[in-house]
Amino acid sequence: MSELKFPEINRVTLSGRLTRDPEKRYAQDGTPVCSLVLAFHRRYRSREGSWEEHAGFVTVMTYRRLAEVCAQYLRTGSPVLVEGRLQMREWKTTRGEKRQGLELRADSVHFLEKATAGAASPPGPGPDEDPTS
Repeated sequence: MSELKFPEINRVTLSGRLTRDPEKRYAQDGTPVCSLVLAFHRRYRSREGSWEEHAGFVTVMTYRRLAEVCAQYLRTGSPVLVEGRLQMREWKTTRGEKRQGLELRADSVHFLEKATAGAASPPGPGPDEDPTS
């Protein structure tokens, strides 16, 4: 039997609101890293005919310039649309136990709300600028 060939597609697009303020830190090599927790929901009609709603939460990781911009302009409750890919992350707890989790590595984060009065608006990338670098 021949090996099954299929495209390797790992693309995710989610919209929702942040459940807390972004957490910015720096990797060991000095790269800015920002962690966001995004709440998303799905509304659907149940078998009984009533409307149901299901909420989910996902950790979104941003890097480099995108991390700096997200940390500066986003807050708890900010509505965003995130495009990126799923990735597995492994770590050890303080007790030495291995853990792993699935998170969304963002290629782009679209702010869905205008900046409030008195706040600077986020800078947009130039025509030849990669917003993630």
